[in-house]
Amino acid sequence: MNRTRVRRRIVAIAAVGTAAALIAAVPAVAASRPGDNTSAAKKAIVGGHARNVILLLGDGMGDSEITIARNYHVGAAGRLAMDTLPLTGEYTTYSVQKDAPSKPDYVTDSAASGSAWATGYKTYNGAISVTPDGKPRTTILEQAKKAGFKTGNVTTAEMQDATPAVLESHVTDRSCYGPDVTSTKCPTNAIENGGLGSISEQEVRFKADVLFGGGRQYFDQTIKGGAAKGSTVWQSAQKAGYKTLENADQLAALGTKTKQPILGAFAPGNLDLEYTGPTPTAKGTTPARCTTNSARSTSQPHLTDMTSKALQILDARSKKSKKGFFLQVEGASIDKQDHAANPCGQIGETVQFDRAVALALAYQRTHKDTLVVVTADHGHTSQIVETGTTTPGVTATLITKDDADMTVSYATTAVPGSQQHTGTEVRVAAKGPQAANVLGITNQTDLNTTFRRALGVSLTK
Repeated sequence: MNRTRVRRRIVAIAAVGTAAALIAAVPAVAASRPGDNTSAAKKAIVGGHARNVILLLGDGMGDSEITIARNYHVGAAGRLAMDTLPLTGEYTTYSVQKDAPSKPDYVTDSAASGSAWATGYKTYNGAISVTPDGKPRTTILEQAKKAGFKTGNVTTAEMQDATPAVLESHVTDRSCYGPDVTSTKCPTNAIENGGLGSISEQEVRFKADVLFGGGRQYFDQTIKGGAAKGSTVWQSAQKAGYKTLENADQLAALGTKTKQPILGAFAPGNLDLEYTGPTPTAKGTTPARCTTNSARSTSQPHLTDMTSKALQILDARSKKSKKGFFLQVEGASIDKQDHAANPCGQIGETVQFDRAVALALAYQRTHKDTLVVVTADHGHTSQIVETGTTTPGVTATLITKDDADMTVSYATTAVPGSQQHTGTEVRVAAKGPQAANVLGITNQTDLNTTFRRALGVSLTK
């Protein structure tokens, strides 16, 4: 490695390690772009292979959710970090019917949609990287690891939740987080029946270089079969050589020289929310601003903390190799707070996710051979409606960065029921090698093709 490249890498690692400074520096770019962008667009189109791929996934982050967060955080004429990627398209998100897989299911869930980009094949709602008849499909993370790339998986949800799970496991029902429920809900997958085990067991067996998120309670369940029978999943990870982390201080203190796979479980369930604010009602609310969630546990890292550390570790581990890394980063509770009709919770998670996007783009600026993709798995409920009006659902009015009122409505399910996903296409934006393949209207499975082309691996069943 020449001196220039070493210097560039040191600068990049230092950059991702100073997350707060980078985030503070992200500008609110003016909306008007009167110049001719032809040259810039041509420059953004780069073919060939990527050394690294960073996928940032905002769960349930449809165009409406992005717009709500943008208006609130930087104003209508501002731009989020995710708005600055040079090449943008949309992709369709439908899944297929389990009993009639030739027919579409127009509203996907996170399991089927994640399986689509992870494997390149459509499947049914609830499936984790298996065919409609329950057979495992090879995932892009499995292919990347086999090809010699380092691997990382980061989420604000339980690590067994659908989006992180699709990369490292194969079960017939997304609820099979740990050994306990897998015995009854996914008996063919249960390890005591000769299957691959629960999502937790499979994630530990996969040995990604970095696995960060929540879901500790499922790692504390006891394994019911195989060589590790009688141990908890957490104990089996430690016996398998993992470096295990349980809080933000341990994450911050973690150096980049460790060679062990790293498992960081920072909460029993999902990580705590960033923002809190008014609860929507049928009659609306008095205009108000969101506030920082004072009840958030200080022992839990933020998504930016986990993303920054993952980038540092994966960069350090791959620096002497021709192959780089594949990292997925999920902002999971955008979706969860949309389900809960919680606009401030939803906005806070989108803003924190956008800060993780800023970190990835900062890394890409000094590593041009990195493909960065920012997208969502499906659309969701929240809509901006005329200020101060009510809808058949519930609304809340927030005071935005523009010092203007914005009314947000949730109306796909009667409260207190869970709001529903929608069947709309969603944004997919990219920068780096193969980024041009997101342009236009594509299918969710096409993203898998883009990843494989970037990494130089072939589609496998």
